[in-house]
Amino acid sequence: MRRPKLTVLKTGSTLPGLLNRRGDFEDWIRQPLLRTGAEVRVVDAQAGEPLPPPGRQDGVVVTGSPSMVSRREPWSEEAADWLGSLAVRGTPIPILGICFGHQLLAHALGGEVGRNPAGREIGTVDVECLAAAGEDPLFGTLPNPFAAHVTHEESVLTLPAEAVHLARSAGDRHQAFRWGECAWGVQFHPEFNRAVMCDYLAGRRQLLRAEGLDPLALFRSARETPQSHGLLARFTQLCAQVELD
Repeated sequence: MRRPKLTVLKTGSTLPGLLNRRGDFEDWIRQPLLRTGAEVRVVDAQAGEPLPPPGRQDGVVVTGSPSMVSRREPWSEEAADWLGSLAVRGTPIPILGICFGHQLLAHALGGEVGRNPAGREIGTVDVECLAAAGEDPLFGTLPNPFAAHVTHEESVLTLPAEAVHLARSAGDRHQAFRWGECAWGVQFHPEFNRAVMCDYLAGRRQLLRAEGLDPLALFRSARETPQSHGLLARFTQLCAQVELD
């Protein structure tokens, strides 16, 4: 299997204290990709770096962000247009949108994004695979349910037309979808480990208490999530099968 070339589209940064200790979204994503032999290039969309043209990568991973898709910031809308063009081209490029990236991809393809009706979802949660996941190239090998890390206020409220609904959780009915052959959005964070999740809970503890959540209980229920983490390696394998044009 050849060595795939992947673009990590950076759309924001993690909490400042966590950034200083453990790195940023692109660092956590890049590590498992590199272990599979991929070549990884990071493009900072929020900072205005030029978006690469089609044919320069075998796949794209879109990071999380503290920004909100619903704000329609110019850089975010430009990135959405770019993702949409990659998804609908004659030879589609595999895309994996994570959290903000999941919402951005849904928005790019005509879905609706806004405040999660269930409120903030944060911590380690059980994700339920739906019937279509069993035949999906990315989700087909996952157990049901599987554990995953989440932290978000906005959600995909309406999936894009023709999207395949793959997974849900108690706190978000659209945890994952696929559009077309190879564009996936996942609301959860496959790149997080337990330490990162616990740092998020610690960093947001006052806010969580103000919203009626129990940060200590969430901290105690946090655990490692090897099945969801494995999606990054599986995505790389799928990208290695792409023929560039």
